[in-house]
Amino acid sequence: MKHIAVFGATGTTGLCVVKCALDKGLKVRALVRDPSKLPPEYAGRIAVVKGDVLNIEDVKTTLQGQDAAIVVLGTRNDLGPTTTMSEGLKNIMAVMESMRINILSVCLSLFLFYEMEKVPSVYREVTADHRRMFRALESSDLHWVAVNAAHITDDPPSGYTTRHGERTPGTPACPSMIWPSS
Repeated sequence: MKHIAVFGATGTTGLCVVKCALDKGLKVRALVRDPSKLPPEYAGRIAVVKGDVLNIEDVKTTLQGQDAAIVVLGTRNDLGPTTTMSEGLKNIMAVMESMRINILSVCLSLFLFYEMEKVPSVYREVTADHRRMFRALESSDLHWVAVNAAHITDDPPSGYTTRHGERTPGTPACPSMIWPSS
C-alpha cells in the first residue's frame, strides 16, 4: 500500500494523519474544501483535490488510483446537527466499492459507545452523526477499522495497543478499540 486518500486533511487530526503518512513515505491525495488551510510545508508533497465530500465526482477524483482511504471528517467548531460526515462517508464508501478499493480507516468519537444521555450535551449532535457513520461501516463489506480516540493530542507518538472486547479503566465496554499506550 503506497497511495492513500485522506478526507478531512485540513483539520487538527487530518494534519497529523498527513504528516504521519508522509513520514512513512506514503503518497497522499487529499480532498479539501480550502487548499489554503494546508500548511506551506505540504505544498508539492501531496496531491490536492479541491472539492467537497458531498460531491460524488470530487470523491471519485480523490480516490482514483489510491490503495486505501483515511477518513477524519469533522465539523471544526460547529457542534450543531449535521449529516455531512455520515453522508460524506457513504459517498466515500460507495466510490471505494465501485473502484474495488477496500481498505478504510475512519476516526470516530469514543462517545459512540456511551449511552446518549451520558454524552455531554454539547457533543450529542456530532455523536449522533458518528453513530450514523458507524452503522454505515458495519453494513459495509470493506476492510475497515474505526479508531475511537479518547483524546487526540499533538504529542509525539508513543505507540498503541489494540484490544478487543476489553474495558480500559474509565471507559465503557465496546467491541473493539485502539488505545493509546501509557
